[in-house]
Amino acid sequence: MEPSSVLVVSDDGDFSRAIAGRWQAERILPAFTVMSGDLCRGFDADSFDLAIVGAVRPNAQARAFQVLEPAERPVIFVSSSAQTAQAVRDQYPRFLVLRDHEGWLDALLVLTTEAIRRSQAVARVQKIEEEKAIMEAQATLGRYMLEMRHTCNNALTSVLGNSELLLSEPGSLSAKARSQIDTIRNMGLRLHEVLQRFSSLEKELSFVEQQATREQIVKVRSAAACL
Repeated sequence: MEPSSVLVVSDDGDFSRAIAGRWQAERILPAFTVMSGDLCRGFDADSFDLAIVGAVRPNAQARAFQVLEPAERPVIFVSSSAQTAQAVRDQYPRFLVLRDHEGWLDALLVLTTEAIRRSQAVARVQKIEEEKAIMEAQATLGRYMLEMRHTCNNALTSVLGNSELLLSEPGSLSAKARSQIDTIRNMGLRLHEVLQRFSSLEKELSFVEQQATREQIVKVRSAAACL
């Protein structure tokens, strides 16, 4: 798994160095990117797993929050003022607010770790749901194709039968017409082969499903026997 990416927004170099230094003792070290509070509106906050904001100039703090707030990534704000902390909680309820009392770096580490885990878990769930939706759409298309197979076979039988009848009377057609009808017949045969493949796939999928069901039954019975 790729290391998590953490954006540190601060106008104080000591603040960002303290955060990076606290993580040096940890087994898993995030990839830190440090930026000042002057975040422009075109900045892509979604490119990071989490943002930590602290020690930012008052005039730049509001601008940074406006850039980070629309992103779906968690934001942790470290505040030295109880009044500022409460104001941020009221205006940005999605943000996690931490006071920089003694031991705040340890608390920040725990908050950051849990926030990143939750964010990554949500991202995995969203990806699974997207893949599930795609698979369901493909399954629906597959079922429709199997249901229409018989209709297509009937139509192909008519096309092939009539083309064979026309080709069986060589004197009634010009050479060009015979060539065109022969092409229709050959394309019909190719379509017939494709539809036959659909039948084979249906049997294969049915067999796989039956095998999976048997294996699940065996697992359930084995688990029950161990109780």
